[in-house]
Amino acid sequence: MSEIQKKWYVLRTIGGKEKKAKEYIEGEIASAGLQDYVSQVLIPTEKVYQIRNGKKISKERNFFPGYLLVEAALVGEVPHILRNVTNVIGFLGDTKGGEPVPMRMSEVNRILGKVDELSERGEELTIPFVVGETIKVIDGPFNGFNGIIEKVNEEKKKLEVMVKIFGRKTPLELGFMQVEKE
Repeated sequence: MSEIQKKWYVLRTIGGKEKKAKEYIEGEIASAGLQDYVSQVLIPTEKVYQIRNGKKISKERNFFPGYLLVEAALVGEVPHILRNVTNVIGFLGDTKGGEPVPMRMSEVNRILGKVDELSERGEELTIPFVVGETIKVIDGPFNGFNGIIEKVNEEKKKLEVMVKIFGRKTPLELGFMQVEKE
């Protein structure tokens, strides 16, 4: 038997339901025995790090919310099965309800490369603080005091905060982990 030609297609899904749609697709393909025709279903994600309550939390964020990438050979029942899976809206194509348009290989490599690059890049902290924001000190000698952010130093992961102590404004330099949002 000759090699089955597979191409990458974009499936539109209901926002926030990408994981469920992926599970349903994989289930449907397995039960129909069409694994030879659909080899991969991907949700492009990136890791985002945030600080919550003084702790660093990593979260996976969808790179393209509402979209799945599918590597498939659209023959026979395959497009029909993929289109009719719960939470799937349809294929991305030139015209509404028209033929699904495969992605260019350069796009696929760029997206897959981006996904790999993001998982390798690892820890990149998103700066959760902005100047003018009110924060509460949760660590150190000024624990319990509230203040207003004057400056954010991303490299050192420090904040310059104005805190009212005995009725006078006093500048403090605090680490990201020493404060939480008010």
